[in-house]
Amino acid sequence: MCRNIRILFNMDPPVTEDEIRAAALQYVRKISGAAKPSKANEAAFQAAVEEIASASERFLGALTSHSAPKNREEEAAKARARSAERYAK
Repeated sequence: MCRNIRILFNMDPPVTEDEIRAAALQYVRKISGAAKPSKANEAAFQAAVEEIASASERFLGALTSHSAPKNREEEAAKARARSAERYAK
């Protein structure tokens, strides 16, 4: 999985539309292999980002959880620790 795409479900504070769109953009960049589309592909690129963001928002809204929401700061600290361990080798 792309390391730039973060878990968005069951977080405190809840996910925002901007975070969903950013994840969709990262996904489209990853599968297209392009950080910035050519002029010829720009419309298709942007349409894909919007469709994926919309589908992701519906998906996240439909999910349920029995566990307490995860604290964003604690999860970020865990991710930094894993990253430090990974790159220390």
